[in-house]
Amino acid sequence: MAKKAQSTASKKVEKAMQERKEGTLRSGNSGKKVTSRKQAIAIGLSEARQKGAKVPTKAAKKSAKKSSK
Repeated sequence: MAKKAQSTASKKVEKAMQERKEGTLRSGNSGKKVTSRKQAIAIGLSEARQKGAKVPTKAAKKSAKKSSK
């Protein structure tokens, strides 16, 4: 069975996750080492967007409505 082609976004995220695991992933202007998994994914998606890949935007958080009784 043939392998399924990876999208540009998934390749970028995978690369960012590997760099984070190795300890070589750095954040933008500050250059601090990235240790957060979520931050690594965000960096990968951002790089994919810069390359022109179609990446869906971040979903808006649903606010929980509090009932005041």
